[in-house]
Amino acid sequence: MSSIRLFILDAFERYGEMHGHQLRLQAEQERISLWTDVSVGALYGALKRLASDGLLTEVRTEREGNFPERQVYAITESGRVALTQLRRSTLLEVVHRPDPFDLALARLDPERLDELPRTIQERAVALEKLLADTVANNERAKPWLSTGEEFVIAHGEHRLRSEIDWLRSLQQHLPAIVADEKSRVEPDRATP
Repeated sequence: MSSIRLFILDAFERYGEMHGHQLRLQAEQERISLWTDVSVGALYGALKRLASDGLLTEVRTEREGNFPERQVYAITESGRVALTQLRRSTLLEVVHRPDPFDLALARLDPERLDELPRTIQERAVALEKLLADTVANNERAKPWLSTGEEFVIAHGEHRLRSEIDWLRSLQQHLPAIVADEKSRVEPDRATP
């Protein structure tokens, strides 16, 4: 799955011919970096890769005033086929990535176990702030969203709420986690 390929091909199918700067402006207008894993800064490179893969084609070069020349692209028939496949495969593919937090929790510093409750509380506060900011941003955006887009942003809010709920549960178990970690003796690695 490639979110950036999906976004770019969809933009060309939806809006027609454009150059890279227009694509970037569209991405910024849609604020895609707030609700996807697409980086606006990566669009130009991905655009060129899609063209070299034959999914986009150069249709002309434009120049306005003293600005540099800009290559205008259009989606190809192969690009439309790829877009159809990307839409379907992305809707079907389940992505569940491990959170680096879990590794850190499983590999605690034995010298800093007493700091763990405060560290987890700081994380909870940061997540709650992120949720509040996300909800506020989403509320401001709602007048311009389609029904599907409203569900997309609600999904992000739901994931944050779930993470906060899980973290609150973890906080209740921290005394047992710390006690367990303190009771562990690292095995002698020199002994087979």
